[in-house]
Formats: sequence, C-alpha cells, structure tokens
Amino acid sequence: MSHNSFGHLFRVTTWGESHGPAIGCVIDGCPPGIALTEADIQPYLDKRRPGQSSFTTQRQEPDQVRILSGVFEGVTTGTPIGLMIDNVDQRSKDYGNIARSFRPGHADLTYHLKYGIRDYRGGGRSSARETAMRVAAGAVARKVLGEGVVIRGAMVQMGAHRIEPARWDWDAVERNAFFCPDAETAIAWEQELLQIRKDGSSIGAVCEIVADNVPAGLGAPIYGKLDSDLASAMMSINAVKGVEIGDGFAAASLRGEDNADEMRMGADGNIAFLSNHAGGILGGISSGQPVVVRFAVKPTSSLLIPRRSVDEAGEETEVSTKGRHDPCVGIRAVPVGEAMMACVLADHLLRDRAQNGPRLG
Repeated sequence: MSHNSFGHLFRVTTWGESHGPAIGCVIDGCPPGIALTEADIQPYLDKRRPGQSSFTTQRQEPDQVRILSGVFEGVTTGTPIGLMIDNVDQRSKDYGNIARSFRPGHADLTYHLKYGIRDYRGGGRSSARETAMRVAAGAVARKVLGEGVVIRGAMVQMGAHRIEPARWDWDAVERNAFFCPDAETAIAWEQELLQIRKDGSSIGAVCEIVADNVPAGLGAPIYGKLDSDLASAMMSINAVKGVEIGDGFAAASLRGEDNADEMRMGADGNIAFLSNHAGGILGGISSGQPVVVRFAVKPTSSLLIPRRSVDEAGEETEVSTKGRHDPCVGIRAVPVGEAMMACVLADHLLRDRAQNGPRLG
C-alpha cells in the first residue's frame, strides 16, 4: 500500500493498523535544534485519546508516545523523528461477524475491491486509530511553527444542530466532552447523543479549525496553494466528506461587495481587514488574518442497527457491528484537524524559507 505520506519539506509517514501491536510515524524534515520531548507531544494525544467520556469509543488506550529517533539530549537533530504508540486494548473478536461481509458506508468494500485482502479487525489501516500518529506529528509541527502561531479547534455542528455563533467562547471548548464553544448547545448535544448511542446509531458533525497569527506569505501559486493543501489534509481524515475555507459554500449566496474583505491602514501601520470571508487565504497565499477551515464528518458506519449488504461471496446479507465505536466521530476529529492544520502550516513555513529566506521569522 503506497501513499502513506503527506507534506513536502515537513513530511509525515504513518504506519500500523488498528489491531496490530503498535502504530507509529516518521517525521522527516524537522529542523535541528528544536527542544522536543514526549511531554511536548502527550497533551495533544490525551485530547484525542479514546474512552474519556460516554460519548466516545470505550476502547481504553493510554496512547503513550515514545520517541525512537531524531532527538538527542532533548533536542531535534535534523534526522528523521520516529514516534511509536503501543496498542494495548484490542478486541478483535468483536469483528468476527464482519470478517467476510462489508459494512455499508465503510471502506471495507473498497479495500477488498482494490487489494483483494483487508484487515477486518477494527478496520485495519482504514481505522481512525491511525489518526493518533497525525496528532503526534502535529505536536512536532507546532514546535516548528513556534508559540506565536495558535491553533484551536471546535465542533460547531452535530447532526442538524449548530452552535449559536453569538455564544462562541473558546474557554468553553475545554469544559465539555464535545469541544463545543457554546456551553448551552453542548448540554443539548449531550442528551441527543446519549439517545443515539442507546439506539445503536451514529451521527455526523462539522468541525472548525482556526489558526491565529499565521504570517502572511505562506503558500504558492498555482499548484502549491495553502488552501488546496489544507483541503487535501482535512479530506484525508477518516470520515471527512467535505471541506471549506472561510465562508466556503456560503460565499456562493453573497454579492461581491458583501464577500469582499475590505481593508484600511491600522494604527500600527499594518493593513487591517474589516472582515475575513476568505478565511485568511487569498490566491492560495496567507494574508496574515486567521486561517479558518471547516470540515464535515459523516456518521460512523459501525452500527448495531442491521443494514442490508453483501459478503465476499456475493451473497446478500445483513450487517450489524458489535464492539466499541464512536457514536459521533466528529468529537475526536477536532484534535486531528488541529494537527493537520499544524502540519500543513509547518510544511509551508519551511517551503517559504527555502525560497525566500527567514523573512517570516
């Protein structure tokens, strides 16, 4: 299986399966001289870790990361950084009933059609378990970007129910199980998701990732656009079916004068934007405004409710999935989206330095 790497100068390759002995990644291109320990990575993994509430899978994985290479005496050496996490709570027997049949809406079928073989235990390589290593890589990317660039994510919609933008509070994100910036909406989601889990069903979501203090000038025309790389990175996350930058699809309903981000000169002598419909990217290049990306996550395909399907022999059957699954995968997708934002920005920062020197700091 190829295509397990992303990025150009900051390049990440992930490996491992959901129910294998371990998962890991190799980060190539990280500059030398950056202070890095497991303690810099672990807090981000803890945000994504399963089993932390009744609203996520109850698989108990400590997700303790180990640095295997690329760091000496607490500092990056410029050589490939190897990271690994042991899998400790696999229950492969839960997947015995889908060993020869395909979950509707899942990659079971397409992996079988492409490779003729698939690891049915937890979805194997198609499992969201793989995203733990993206989060680990994202922690390293944040170190490359420096403390000035602040990347935050939130879940802004669950099913048909959106947050109230007027109540947006970043501090609220850390105080509920949904990474929700609207405390009142989080309470309503709690009751709804408990019922969905009781029904053996699942539901989709929309997540928003915002990067503040991104320097202007990242990205390149025509085929190296920052927004195209961000869209590709977010679409690579398991279960993501749509991505938008800034106003995204909502911009299609605006008139030009309403969509234009007008400018004035600020008191500090820098250009000040009066709005941010573009999501901080113009012509594929960062403008210095906050970079805003949203992505839509479909409901998980592992359901207790029987669904019509077929098996490997071409026989019609019904499929229901036992085991431990997220009733809303959008919740744990938030730290994954943050990580992908960090990796893309770090890659573009290094690419810009390679072409233009250290002008962006």
